[in-house]
Amino acid sequence: MRVYFASDFHLKFIENQEDKERREKVISFLDSLVGNADLLVLNGDVFDLWFTWNTVMIKGYFPILKKLADISESGCRIVFTAGNHDFWFRDFLTDYLDIELFEDSFSEVIDGKSIYVTHGDLYTKNDFRYKLFRSLVRNKIVMKIFGCMHPDFALNIGRSMSRSSRKRKIPHKLSKKREQGLIDFAKKKLNECDIVVMGHSHIPRLEKFDNGIYANAGDWVQNSSYLKMIDGKIELLNYYTI
Repeated sequence: MRVYFASDFHLKFIENQEDKERREKVISFLDSLVGNADLLVLNGDVFDLWFTWNTVMIKGYFPILKKLADISESGCRIVFTAGNHDFWFRDFLTDYLDIELFEDSFSEVIDGKSIYVTHGDLYTKNDFRYKLFRSLVRNKIVMKIFGCMHPDFALNIGRSMSRSSRKRKIPHKLSKKREQGLIDFAKKKLNECDIVVMGHSHIPRLEKFDNGIYANAGDWVQNSSYLKMIDGKIELLNYYTI
């Protein structure tokens, strides 16, 4: 099988020039998969903020949704695991794009390899404030309140929260320490599977341990990185446009 894993596009519905260039690169990458992939796993934070109301969706995401529709229509299966920026899924992606959604993790045996996929935000170290925030915003009551707001008002609140999260400067030493939480989790999980795939850290990594492989798809803010697995062999790659 031809399998691709990508995460942390952080696409925005209101873009500056840098955001637009990143979105164009992401769409170019996705376009390269049309007819050339059997499975695409989107491992969270594809959108910087995601929500759909009963009859309303965010029009700024139309280009990326159109490309995902093209991939799906080409015969490629698409799996989406929730990130820390896109978890209020509801029914649009499943009903209109035939995307399979998973709140915390996705696991499957592919070409003889047992694969476990999760975004990774649950496993960072020394990040109590985020974990408290995560439990709050994923509460079904909070989601219902958000859904009752006018979309423009709700999205302004969401943008403010997302921007605060993104712009918070994390010292390199602390960032590496938090990443170690992902690695420690992967090492333990590899006792149950062959490959653990994560994102969230924005640090691309492909590391072989005695009991299996830890693979982090990295991000598209700095690295434009992704994972490709053909016939059970996984690679970490960067996408370049001409």
